[in-house]
Amino acid sequence: MCPEPGYSRTSPAADGAAGVRLLLVRHAKAVRKDRRIDDFDRELSERGRGDAPRTGRWLAESGLVPDFVLCSPSLRTRQTWRLAAAELEDPPPVVHDERLYKTPPAELVSVLAERSPGLRTVGLVGHNPGIRELAVGLCGSGPPELLERVRAGFPTSGAVLIELPGGWESPSPGSGRVIACWSPAD
Repeated sequence: MCPEPGYSRTSPAADGAAGVRLLLVRHAKAVRKDRRIDDFDRELSERGRGDAPRTGRWLAESGLVPDFVLCSPSLRTRQTWRLAAAELEDPPPVVHDERLYKTPPAELVSVLAERSPGLRTVGLVGHNPGIRELAVGLCGSGPPELLERVRAGFPTSGAVLIELPGGWESPSPGSGRVIACWSPAD
């Protein structure tokens, strides 16, 4: 689904006063868990290496390129964003923050509040269950079919765009409006 009219990558944000947009991206499909490989070091599977660039193409075609990206430092999230960003004409800066690895939603919100002031649209590349729980917890309004998709799950390489009317400072549960959802199955 394409974004609502009026979306602009370069729209200014009034720190905490105006609406901002959060683009959540779940890492692409990784290789199976193996006792010989630490979970943090799991790489993308063949399917994941194919799906991640598709996510980037969707972002580019939809005009949903964020101003800045926060990414978990795990191998699979770094690989996902690198492959997706390669599809963008002007990739945004990215920061790999160790606090985003397998993190609950409350901590994700804290990292966003700390790192996002002054930015209109921020991407967050992370892991389930935290990223799914964050999406479900924030999305209180939007088209019913999109709300249902958010609640149904967060597939690998999937993306959800959420508008937060109150800005980055402590978004409250249910305060967000889902604007777009996408997955490789679309």
